[in-house]
Amino acid sequence: MDATAHELDAVRFAQLAVQRDHSGRYQEAVFYYKEAAQALIYAGMAGSNLENIQEKINEYLERVQALHSAVQSQNTDPLKSKQQLDLERAHFLVTQAFDEDDKDNAEEAIELYTEAVELCLKTATETSEAGLQSKLKQLARQALDRAEALKESTSKSSQKKSTAAKPNHPVRTFFPLGPDFSLNDKPQTIRAVQASEPQGQRYTAEEIEVLRKTSKINGIEYVPFMSVDLRERFAFPMPFSDKCGKLPLSPKQKAMFAKWVRPDDITNNPTMIYTVSSFSIKQTIVSDCSFVASLAISAAYERRYNKKLITSIIYPQNKKGEPEYNPCGKYMVKLHINGVPRKVIIDDQLPVDHSGELLCSYSNNKNELWVSLIEKAYMKVMGGYDFPGSNSNIDLHALTGWIPERIAMHSDNQAFNQDSTFRILHQRFHKGDVLITTATGVMSEEEGEKWGLVPTHAYAVLDIREYKGLRFLQLKNPWSHLRWKGRYSENDTRNWTPDLQKYLNFDPRTAQKIDNASPPPYIDGIRINSPHYLTKIKLTTPGPHTFTLVVSQYEKQNTIHYTIRVYSMCKFTFSKIPTPYTISKRVNGQWKTHSAGGCGNFRDTYKNNPIYQFQLDKNGPLLIELRGPRQYSVGFELNTVSTVGEPGSYGFQKKSSGDYRCGFCYLELENIVAGVYNIIPTTFLPQQEGPFFLDFNSTTPLKVSQLQ
Repeated sequence: MDATAHELDAVRFAQLAVQRDHSGRYQEAVFYYKEAAQALIYAGMAGSNLENIQEKINEYLERVQALHSAVQSQNTDPLKSKQQLDLERAHFLVTQAFDEDDKDNAEEAIELYTEAVELCLKTATETSEAGLQSKLKQLARQALDRAEALKESTSKSSQKKSTAAKPNHPVRTFFPLGPDFSLNDKPQTIRAVQASEPQGQRYTAEEIEVLRKTSKINGIEYVPFMSVDLRERFAFPMPFSDKCGKLPLSPKQKAMFAKWVRPDDITNNPTMIYTVSSFSIKQTIVSDCSFVASLAISAAYERRYNKKLITSIIYPQNKKGEPEYNPCGKYMVKLHINGVPRKVIIDDQLPVDHSGELLCSYSNNKNELWVSLIEKAYMKVMGGYDFPGSNSNIDLHALTGWIPERIAMHSDNQAFNQDSTFRILHQRFHKGDVLITTATGVMSEEEGEKWGLVPTHAYAVLDIREYKGLRFLQLKNPWSHLRWKGRYSENDTRNWTPDLQKYLNFDPRTAQKIDNASPPPYIDGIRINSPHYLTKIKLTTPGPHTFTLVVSQYEKQNTIHYTIRVYSMCKFTFSKIPTPYTISKRVNGQWKTHSAGGCGNFRDTYKNNPIYQFQLDKNGPLLIELRGPRQYSVGFELNTVSTVGEPGSYGFQKKSSGDYRCGFCYLELENIVAGVYNIIPTTFLPQQEGPFFLDFNSTTPLKVSQLQ
């Protein structure tokens, strides 16, 4: 988004804040004042030329401070009665019936209309409030009239066996149902169904079987998300409850848990999304800081670039493709799990403590649900709120499907280059090509307290800037109570020069007011669950290239199902190749001596290693594998003895299996010349006992003998 768009956001949020402020809805006013201030901060970052922008930000945040006491002392309105909630569900049933009606799904529409009628009539007998009874009966009459008209037209259509265009529908009008009820009867363009897989992509039977088997996660089946899932039913006469039951709670949650509640048990105006904002997200005692940071950075990206990373994955949605609150309590979240987008069904029941405070992540606008519900969907896939922890690679991929990449930024990583890494991240961040989180490593409590950092904790990177050789990352801590205390912190009066503040559009005093304090979550150790492996191949020369990717496991204890995706800036073909190795020869390497002679670094014992000699009758591919106890690092050398053909026609004198590996190594040769070769298997250190085994795989018969 450009500066103008952020300025318009600020105006809109400020108007909403003032409206809520004047009408006494102070909690919502606080939310919108904060968002107006944040929009102006974004506008400043984008180069806004508005005058007195900092003064306006301070004005909004000062009003937030002034309203805090009013929010705490304000008496909340009584919650809606069961009958009022039934009316909302009946209204939702009718709106869903309208959608099915528009799509010519007469049978589904009639069923929904009928359920709405039954719910309205039943509820009307349970209340003595005249106004509520009138609304229920009006809604029932409209639904009944439309259901009868549909039945009649369906009956006539079946009698004529006609495929003509659908008949003209009666005018769809609703009597006013109060400020929270409105139905836009104007024609709207129905959102096109988007397939979950690229156009033209077809899965093989083998791939379908892999996807089927990998759909069961933590005992629950999550099927791949397809176009048909956009027709998922969300409307029911009774509140929906997940057939999989309540999510398991963490020990910390159990110690504070009081009950499960639905949104209408704790607020009168539940809403799916007021505005997607990274600054409204609060983490509580679920140990999912990497997920909350990923959610925050995805929200910040959607706000900044207007790309629907968050709002596109929550259902039900209205005809504009916007997630909407469902009074029936059922939601569907699309997450990328085990290689493909998958649908996750949840209900809206959330855990609270004895004070009614949520024991899960939430928006600081208590009416807003998207934070809690997306987290619940992800926690369901992960087995419950008793979550072992993750990393943002996994979490961002689950939310967005973007390619995950992890950079180890510490002294032990010799491949890490600070200058080039910053340059790449800075460039791609400001082009909108990347989402970034960062995480701390292990540190002492004293170090954490000194710097205002949390050990092994994830942070969202909201901005990257550079000024006169100084490099800055703006981070969001999911725990807003703990802030950076080092150089350029909000309390640093020495390094924040006026020029630097102006360049970054950053006022340290304003930063102190952005986030409210919240209690620190419970820390549950350092554990991750990482299913992703990323390899990058750089093409440095023009022309066609061929690569072979081998996926393997150390020992065959169980079948591992996996998916592979290839991304490229140029055209490529990617296919499974038939194995060229038709003949396999295993050599029992129970070596003559009781110990290996070690690698070439141990000259005195190296000669004690066994030597196997084999003969190839014709040219062709060859694969050699060496296996042994996994506690030993193994490798081997392949030496040419003689070749068939002209003298000196051999392709090499010596080949190595490469770096020593724990328990397994291999050497693949695409076209080895016919002849006689010696292979010398070794362990890295001498005096290591076997047994060790050699496998030879070739398209031509092999003659193998042991020389020593």
